[in-house]
Amino acid sequence: MQELQNRPIPDIQYGIKQIYQDHSSNCLAFADRVGLNRAKKCLDGTRVEILNEIVDWINNTDATTPYIFWLYGQAGKGKSAIAHTIALQAQNLGMLGSCFCFSRVRQHEQLHMKLFPTIARDLADRDLRLRPLLVEVTTNNHSLRDTADVATQWKKLVLEPLSQLKGSPTGNVVVVIDALDESGAERTRATVLEVLAAYGAELPANLRILLTSRPLVDIGEALSTSSHIYARSLDAVDTELTMRDMHLYVSTRLKSLGDTFSDENFQQLAAKSGGVFEWARLACDFMSPRMGVIPKVRFHEIMSHASGGGRTLLDEMYTTFLKDLFRGSDERQVFRSVMRQILWLKEPLPISALDFMRDRFPREDDCYPVGFILNFMASLLAGVSDVSTPVRPLHASFYDFLLDEKRSREFFIQQGDVHHDLAVASLSVMQAGLHFNICKLETSYISNLEVADLEKRVEENIPPHLLYSCQFWATHLKSVTFDPDLAQLVRGLVTGEQMLFWLEALGVSKLIGEAYWALTSAEEWLQVSLFMCNMGYHPNNIELTEKN
Repeated sequence: MQELQNRPIPDIQYGIKQIYQDHSSNCLAFADRVGLNRAKKCLDGTRVEILNEIVDWINNTDATTPYIFWLYGQAGKGKSAIAHTIALQAQNLGMLGSCFCFSRVRQHEQLHMKLFPTIARDLADRDLRLRPLLVEVTTNNHSLRDTADVATQWKKLVLEPLSQLKGSPTGNVVVVIDALDESGAERTRATVLEVLAAYGAELPANLRILLTSRPLVDIGEALSTSSHIYARSLDAVDTELTMRDMHLYVSTRLKSLGDTFSDENFQQLAAKSGGVFEWARLACDFMSPRMGVIPKVRFHEIMSHASGGGRTLLDEMYTTFLKDLFRGSDERQVFRSVMRQILWLKEPLPISALDFMRDRFPREDDCYPVGFILNFMASLLAGVSDVSTPVRPLHASFYDFLLDEKRSREFFIQQGDVHHDLAVASLSVMQAGLHFNICKLETSYISNLEVADLEKRVEENIPPHLLYSCQFWATHLKSVTFDPDLAQLVRGLVTGEQMLFWLEALGVSKLIGEAYWALTSAEEWLQVSLFMCNMGYHPNNIELTEKN
């Protein structure tokens, strides 16, 4: 009896302490869906030398070993595959501290401001000694939980807690940061680059950071002069090794075709690739047997490509794919319309959501199922075979290709009035979809945090197209010139009960912070209408006063 009476108190105290620490560390503004992806790892047997070089660097205990390994190379060279392979190997060995992968399609999320908080949380999950230190620093300074000061994040959430760990280190730890060049514009990544270049030397001796990017000028200038950063170019890897790996890749991908291709053909494809694995992937997809495709004919077509005029072999491969899929001018026009919608979305959406929004585009000619185009683009886009998976380019280079007229030519995607269409669609979606108690909560007398299954309720009751519209209608509106019909939709939202339903949807989705910016942005946009009214222009069917 005495033992039973004595045990619960310390057990309960320990449990409460753990819950508090978990809650406090989760208050950090960390990013989700940025971690390791096993599907992106290198094909077994390829990239052996560069992988071994990185592993040796991670395990090197010499005090002079650089803390940061910057792996860079041109688009399609396989940087991300190497990053994910190293992260997977480190995870299997218990050495992975964190894996953070930037993506161009998520630039609007400003993930660079969540980089170091996410790394801090991941390191604390790996080494529990860091948890109470993070709790202490964020409790004493609440602003650290969501500060945009990247340098302060690095110092207070990473460097100082690591420096306070007592006792011997728990072994070498690797942090992987992939595709830094996709984190945003040059000014966006400048602060991260400054931190890595100026303060990276202060890392603990057992911590290593593997960083990958394209060799952009600003990144090179920031990282190439620091002694604690080792720069390694994938473009400088021995050509024979690259051709060996490429030969293994194409022969493995095309082995199902039996005797259709000889070893000499595989060698020719490897040589043609120029060491660009993304080109090889597309080439293999292009030659894969399906109705109306003769692999050998496709092989000769690929081998006849020649780059030039500012276009690369990868550009030629994209052009070849698109010309094969969309042969007539009408088909290409529809392709451009669908891709315009995808490229200027602020967040990728699945086909079902794309269709729902397109049905509400103002022009009837634009109201058609996007599957007519996307169902044939599995080699270029993810999410085209599953109506619930967000549609996004498989490789960032496809974005660059479509948005550069000199490279994409007849497939060039202009912005046009896409923001107007998306603003109209978003406001129309909210008008139709928002209603009172959207998540069917039994009571409003408890906080959202107390609703145990709130995330499940949000997923079941707020579909992606409605959640997107609630979050980004004002973002699209801001990029549109004044339009009376659009102003009428805005007025319908901000002057009626729909406003309350919109705030409720944002609240249960943990996006209530978006409301202030959206309303102030819409107010600025509506000032145009007031100005036009004061100048004597009165749009039909809309009444706007200073009170409105």
